Amino acid sequence: MKRFAIPVFSILLILSAAATAQTPQKFPVIPLTAGMYVIQAEVAATEAQREEGLMFRKALGPNQGMVFLFGSPAGVCMWMKNTLLPLSVAFLDGNHKIINIEDMQAETLNSHCAQRPANYALEMNLGWFKQKNIKPGMTIEGLPD
Repeated sequence: MKRFAIPVFSILLILSAAATAQTPQKFPVIPLTAGMYVIQAEVAATEAQREEGLMFRKALGPNQGMVFLFGSPAGVCMWMKNTLLPLSVAFLDGNHKIINIEDMQAETLNSHCAQRPANYALEMNLGWFKQKNIKPGMTIEGLPD
């Protein structure tokens, strides 16, 4: 029987790479306003940032969220792969008005889509929009154009 020796350094590199893959990256934060509520929104503007989103997060503050910038209006859908927190997502048009709001369960692959082309999506803790009485047709202030 042959034995293979794996250098400790190689094992540490593999473990480090695995840990890095599950360490959320830092995103820029901007203040947004929904009604009388101020949201500290992390910004996912690049394809890589939008793909990662809130994956692997273990907690999100009560008025913290993530805004996804799509640039031009697009048919967009969100899913919850590797996302440990249940979230609600508001899809917004180019005038920053909420198109529709969807609730999403953690670690599922179900698609949650905008009802028409959207420029933005804002993810918050599950039920946040309902608790704050934020509804479709309302405007989110502070979004970049």
